[in-house]
Amino acid sequence: MKTEAPQVAVEGVSLRYRLAKQRASSFKEYAIHWIKGSLIHVDLWALSDVSFEIARGERVAVIGRNGAGKSTLFKVLSRVLKPTQGRVAITGSVAPILELGTGFDPELTGWENIYLNALLLGHSRREVHERVDSIVDFSGLHDLIHSPIRNYSSGMVARLGFSIATAWQPDLLLLDEVLGVGDVSFLRKCKERLEQLREGGSTVLFVTHDPAAVEATSDRCLWLDHGRLVADGPTGHVLSRYLESSEHDARSL
Repeated sequence: MKTEAPQVAVEGVSLRYRLAKQRASSFKEYAIHWIKGSLIHVDLWALSDVSFEIARGERVAVIGRNGAGKSTLFKVLSRVLKPTQGRVAITGSVAPILELGTGFDPELTGWENIYLNALLLGHSRREVHERVDSIVDFSGLHDLIHSPIRNYSSGMVARLGFSIATAWQPDLLLLDEVLGVGDVSFLRKCKERLEQLREGGSTVLFVTHDPAAVEATSDRCLWLDHGRLVADGPTGHVLSRYLESSEHDARSL
């Protein structure tokens, strides 16, 4: 019997940043070091030998402390960054919300940014025109939709970004630090929308520091620590281990 290929397959992925050890106060000073050949670089491995597979329709939370490699992983999955080692295979379309404000112009209105952001996600102007009213309705930003994005709070930006990205049925939805900035009522709407997307066959990966959001919207957790995958399993089990580890480290300080 033929088994369905995973939606996402990550095999031995590592990503290295090369950082200049010298501090340069200007580009000119940096260029002088470079010309003289006096630049010394240090390697920072943001991801180290990360491997996992995700089946179509799963809802997976990626958890870990700041600097654990969560956002870097999502940038690799979105093809914003190319891994230093390893391989990533993704089937179908990807709709990423990598960080608050990504794909938005702060000087444009919310209405104008709906078109801008959706076009960047690969949708046509006609497709956006057909969905723009429902996007505004879901975001709940009717009173501010014709105001510049720079006047929005972080929660409002997150609501608009989520509303745009989920207005269509993507094969893979990536949400980085979005579910933790909305209010309780919007989180409930997000949960319902994610359930609809899963029923429609979408795979959802998200990063959040909010344990309640993890429990409410995921079936499985990936725990990253210092760029390594230390646990992968059912949400309740992995989240419990992560919280216990965090409490232990806090008591040790």
